[in-house]
Amino acid sequence: MGKKMNLLMFSGEYDKAMAGLILANAARDIDVEVTMFFSFWGLFLVRDPEKMSLEDKTIYEKLMDVITPKGPQQLPLSHLNFSGLGRIMLEEMMEDQGAPKLIHFLKGARKKNIKFYACKLSVDIMGFKPEELLPEVEIIDAATYLKDALESDMQLFI
Repeated sequence: MGKKMNLLMFSGEYDKAMAGLILANAARDIDVEVTMFFSFWGLFLVRDPEKMSLEDKTIYEKLMDVITPKGPQQLPLSHLNFSGLGRIMLEEMMEDQGAPKLIHFLKGARKKNIKFYACKLSVDIMGFKPEELLPEVEIIDAATYLKDALESDMQLFI
């Protein structure tokens, strides 16, 4: 039986999302089954900016949509963000080193069939509609996530 890794993605910050996706892609490259569970701020990583909508949302949900990152390419850094300048600097430094950007690791994870789950309660509270998420994302409850995590050989909280 193969190994299994489970990542709970709670952070909505670029560098932390990078860390999670680098580990997820590397694990798949060595034939580890990977599931990623996105809750609260982590949902911004799997939000599709092309499918965002303000229809049928409360005033708070609309406000949340307006003031939060529209997708993975707008995530701030956890430190030294400086209104987005820090992320731009980091991306340029990565480019200088020939390192892929966050969006490339996300595309890689999607191609490698890493399982993406979104926390149902987080989706509801944050005002996301299922169609606003990437098509690979399945919405599940906390108990279903815990069953998956308990079957894993490694669990990480990012």
